[in-house]
Amino acid sequence: MRRTKRPAKRPTRRHALSTRLWHWLNVICVVIMFMSGLNISNAHPRLYWGQAGFAAREAWLHLPTFPGWATIPGYYSLSGARDWHLLMAWPFAIGLLAMWVAMLANRHFVRDLTTRLNEWRWSAIRADIAAHLRFDFDHGGGKYNFLQKLAYGVVLGILLPGMILTGLAISPGIEPGFGWFVQLVGGRQSARSIHFLFAWGLALFAVLHIVLVIASGPIRQLRDMVTGGRAS
Repeated sequence: MRRTKRPAKRPTRRHALSTRLWHWLNVICVVIMFMSGLNISNAHPRLYWGQAGFAAREAWLHLPTFPGWATIPGYYSLSGARDWHLLMAWPFAIGLLAMWVAMLANRHFVRDLTTRLNEWRWSAIRADIAAHLRFDFDHGGGKYNFLQKLAYGVVLGILLPGMILTGLAISPGIEPGFGWFVQLVGGRQSARSIHFLFAWGLALFAVLHIVLVIASGPIRQLRDMVTGGRAS
């Protein structure tokens, strides 16, 4: 009997097309929104909680004035910075929604990003920390280790959605019709403070992410995030 040939399996990609498209779109949006946000911050460089007003003595944090090279536009312009911020907010929000739909549909979230109960043991966490400090990125057959899953989970599930929700609460046009939503996050001033903290949390994550990419082989990492790479 003639043996029928089985169709060759297509090589699986390390990063799905949806992940790659969202990654680069998100990089553009977050960078522009962060830099334009610094320009907006220069208009009133103080942060408050609750129903506090605008008096300097009520602020919990007094911010520095950010230089032009760190802002968009590169000079002080509240209206220009708001235009850039809003322009990037829409693709940022829609892109995040699309990414979550894709992650749930292709099981990327369940398969690669969901932590298991045994990963929360202190001995396992300590081993992951020690491996990172040695720049040992062998995940033992898994795509991500515990620390990476935790970091990506916080970013995708808390920081990025939180930026959208607090950004809406800050908007003056939202409060008249959705005052309950603004109060849910503690009022506009609290939302502004949380928005600022989340933004700098994302900045810290980005710095650590870039450092680890450089340490683990930047050429391969960048190539895989463009072409998809091949799963090991």
